[in-house]
Amino acid sequence: MTKTIDIHTHGIGGYDTETDSVRDILKIAEIQGSRGVSEIILAVYPSEVENIRRKMAVIKNAMDMQNHETNSAADIHSNSNKMPSRIIGIHLEGPFLNKNMCGSLNPDNFLEPSEYRLRKLIEGFENIVRIITIAPELQGAANTIRKAADMGIIVSMGHSEATYYEAEIGFNAGAKGITHIFNAMRGFHHREPGIAGFALMNRHIYTEVISDSHHLHPAVLEMIFLLKNHERIIIISDSVRETGLSSHIKAVTDISGRLCGGSMAITWSADRLIERGFDKDMIFRCITENPRRYLTDSH
Repeated sequence: MTKTIDIHTHGIGGYDTETDSVRDILKIAEIQGSRGVSEIILAVYPSEVENIRRKMAVIKNAMDMQNHETNSAADIHSNSNKMPSRIIGIHLEGPFLNKNMCGSLNPDNFLEPSEYRLRKLIEGFENIVRIITIAPELQGAANTIRKAADMGIIVSMGHSEATYYEAEIGFNAGAKGITHIFNAMRGFHHREPGIAGFALMNRHIYTEVISDSHHLHPAVLEMIFLLKNHERIIIISDSVRETGLSSHIKAVTDISGRLCGGSMAITWSADRLIERGFDKDMIFRCITENPRRYLTDSH
C-alpha cells in the first residue's frame, strides 16, 4: 500500500511539539494516523537552542518507542481504530530565519546562520533531523546550507524575503525545497519574482503547499498546479495544536486574525482538491510519491 507522508506538521488536536511529554508526541501520531496519514515529520518551532534540543530529545524518545514497539506505546494506541502515523524524523523550522518574514513564529528566537550554530543545534540528532528551513538571503546562509546538505539534511528555503537571485544562490548551495510557498515570504512582483517566483519556475526544487482553503486563494492553487512541475509539489498540513478534529474546518488564527497554522490533515486537503476538479492521481502523488522522492533523492 502506498504511504501518505506529511513532512511538515507541528501538532494537531490539542497536542504539539512544544512539549516535554513523549505521550503527547505519540498522541499526534495517533491522531494523524486516524486521518489516514502513514508517516509524519514533526516540525519544531524556533526557540532557544537548548530548548529546541530538549524538544528534539522528546521526539527522539517517541521514535524509539515506536521503533521498539514497547508496551507503553502499545497501551497508548490500544484504543485507536487505525495505526498511528510513523514518526520518521524532525523538520527544524528555523532558527535561521528572516525576522521580517516571521509569520506566526516569534522573531526573537531567530538566529544568524553559521556552521558553528548548526552543529551546536543538531549535535546528537544528526540521524533524525531530516529537514531544516533556512532563509537564503541571510549572511552566512549559503555556507550553512552547503554544510547542512553535506551532512545529509534537506534544506528548505522559507520565512524569507529573498530575491529570485538570492533563492537561486541558496539552491545552488544545496537547498532542495521551499517551505509553504507564498506564506511568510516575499511576494511575487513582475520586476522581482522573488523566492515565490523561483519556486514556481525552477523545475527541480520541491515546493510545500498548504491547501487548506485558508492559506492560498483557489486561483493561486490553480496557478501553482499550472506552472509548477507536478513531480515537485508536496502538499503539507502545517498543522498545529489548535488544528481541529471535526469536519467543519475553521482557519487557525490568533486574536488578531493572523493565520497560525494549517487547519486540516493532508489527506483531507487532497480530498478537497480532488472534489474541486484536480486530477486524483496527480494530487495523490503530492502526498505519497513526491514527498518520498524529496526525502530520498540527492540534489
